[in-house]
Amino acid sequence: MAFTIAYSKKIKLHSFRFSKSRFLSIAPFFLFAVFFVCLVHSTNILAEENTSGFSIQSLETLMQDRVYLLNANFNYQFSKEAIEALEHGVPLLILVDIEILTPRWYWADKTIAELEQGYLLIYHALSESYVINNLNSGTQNNFISLRQALNHLSKIKELPILDAKLLNLEKDYYLRVRTHLDIESLPAPMQPLAYISSDWQLSSGWYEWPLQN
Repeated sequence: MAFTIAYSKKIKLHSFRFSKSRFLSIAPFFLFAVFFVCLVHSTNILAEENTSGFSIQSLETLMQDRVYLLNANFNYQFSKEAIEALEHGVPLLILVDIEILTPRWYWADKTIAELEQGYLLIYHALSESYVINNLNSGTQNNFISLRQALNHLSKIKELPILDAKLLNLEKDYYLRVRTHLDIESLPAPMQPLAYISSDWQLSSGWYEWPLQN
């Protein structure tokens, strides 16, 4: 079976004969090409969307003198908009939320303890330096580059989180940790846009880890 498509202009006539068998033979290659183009396009979109964000790389707890300590490594990738705001004098508050919970089969898991660590990241234009203020301990560290500041910020080492005497040895417990940019600490005119823009929705989400007795 054959199909004929004719196109005429003035007195010229051109014809093109397309067989069904030939169409079936090239159809798989055509579909594969379309699939490949779509895959590459979607991959590029995802790569562009994932250029910024916070994540937790590792997490562990240990006990020293009957006190639980936390070690953690984070990855902080700020969006272009956040970096521009920082370098124009807007301080950025990074929070680390820590919770200890015990499972309950009959209700939501019970929260035993909560702890929040706050780190204020500031840029000083005159000295072209970056400062991290630990809002819990009051310590301050200065860095000559944003990379160095974020490298320092990405590590928590032996942070006391809980006295073991507060736990029941017969129960199971687990740790939840997340880190995120605090939008509410931004200047008021910036907050409405920050709440709806993915460029400012910087959070690792919750990461769980069993707490050993």
